[in-house]
Amino acid sequence: MKPLSRRNVLVLGGLGVAGTVVGGTGLLWDWNSGSSPVAGPKFVEPQLLRSANGRLQVQLEAAEGQVRIAGRQARALSYNGGLPGPTLFLRPGDRLSLSLRNGLSVATNLHVHGLHVSPEGNSDNVFVAVEAGTGFEYEYLLPENHPPGVFWYHPHHHGMVADQVFGGLYGAIVVEDPNPIPVSRERILVISDVSLDGSGRVQTVSPMDRMAGREGNLVLVNGQLTPRLNVRPLERERWRIINACVSRYLRLRLDGQHLQLLGMDSGRFASPQDVEEIVLTPGNRADLLVTTTAGASILRTLPVDRGAASGMMGGTQVASSGADLLTLNVTGAQAAAPAPVPEQTAPRDLRTATVTARRELTLAMGMGGGGMGSGMMSFTINGNPFDPSRVDVKVRGGSVEEWTLTNTSPMDHPFHLHVWPMQLIEQAGRPVKGVIWQDVVNVPANGSARVRISFDDFAGTTVYHCHILDHEDQGMMGIIEAT
Repeated sequence: MKPLSRRNVLVLGGLGVAGTVVGGTGLLWDWNSGSSPVAGPKFVEPQLLRSANGRLQVQLEAAEGQVRIAGRQARALSYNGGLPGPTLFLRPGDRLSLSLRNGLSVATNLHVHGLHVSPEGNSDNVFVAVEAGTGFEYEYLLPENHPPGVFWYHPHHHGMVADQVFGGLYGAIVVEDPNPIPVSRERILVISDVSLDGSGRVQTVSPMDRMAGREGNLVLVNGQLTPRLNVRPLERERWRIINACVSRYLRLRLDGQHLQLLGMDSGRFASPQDVEEIVLTPGNRADLLVTTTAGASILRTLPVDRGAASGMMGGTQVASSGADLLTLNVTGAQAAAPAPVPEQTAPRDLRTATVTARRELTLAMGMGGGGMGSGMMSFTINGNPFDPSRVDVKVRGGSVEEWTLTNTSPMDHPFHLHVWPMQLIEQAGRPVKGVIWQDVVNVPANGSARVRISFDDFAGTTVYHCHILDHEDQGMMGIIEAT
């Protein structure tokens, strides 16, 4: 199988612009306590919680306290004292009972990002507010035909989402395959970023950083700084990668190793696709097979140009910096050749479906207006900032709609729809080859993307928004009701 072209890799990641490849890590360590952290700690993963007999019961406490970040003690937010929170392994048809306790000083809630579950009641209801010192009992029922994939959970209380995710509140969810894929081992890689001040606290974010979308100085894998992995040649590992950053785009490379992409978000290809790099916008996930070759390799994220922030930002260029993420040391006796990957179920293709409605959603940034106040940047969809009392889009259950997502701003905006995944049809004016399903689709600066959505299984009210979480908090979000 031939490697995907650069353009195809960008389409898979939903990215409409190319970054410039340069050296350097872009990392800063600004604590006053003396020495730098020890380089290359052994790779660790979050606690794993797995369903049994169709059920998983989980208790999560969101709280501020001492958390180990990059090998040092910091004061940050976390679920159950760990960064990331525990990884939840589920199977189609499972019931997840999750008891959330809010130990913060402000309100929070929980969003199970990408899961195809009800948005109502005590399921994936982002309109629930769990006040400080209280709790809430969530209950999620996965459909029997729920697609396998990599998902995640994080807060979604409007106006506080970016601060709480940046502070450390996030964790992975895996919906397992009905037929296992033969691998040497599976790993969870939750990539996040954070900035810490001299006392080891999460740094306060400036208004200008909120406008551009904040990016942290430390880029972490499971809360670690450049951890190391030791494996044998010819082992096939499965890496489930989550971009849990608030605003940072990840352009991932692992030179010297054979990479095959099983799918993005909840989407899955009929067979693994050879790739050289993968671009993940904030909120995207990748399900990756890594077949190892002797030698040392570094998983890197390369710089990505996100466009420019206009208006009060003075047209400042906005770019996600590069960083070394993980060292892979491949030594020792060669492992036995892995068994072939079984063919996957062909993904549904809506390009031949009957479209019942077509809509255009315009993502925009501008000075003033939109309820943001004089001299402030406004973030809107179809000219309106988010209003919790207004339903912006009404759809009919079971219908297939085509949405044209237009971005009139000079910055990229990753567009996320809750509950229902999107099939990417066209991006930047070019038809997309193959069947690509994602729940976060990048809408390039001064460009567009076209998607189709099948509003299956659930009625109720939820949201769509820019997944640069600072932009969501400032109004780039709308409400959708399915009847």
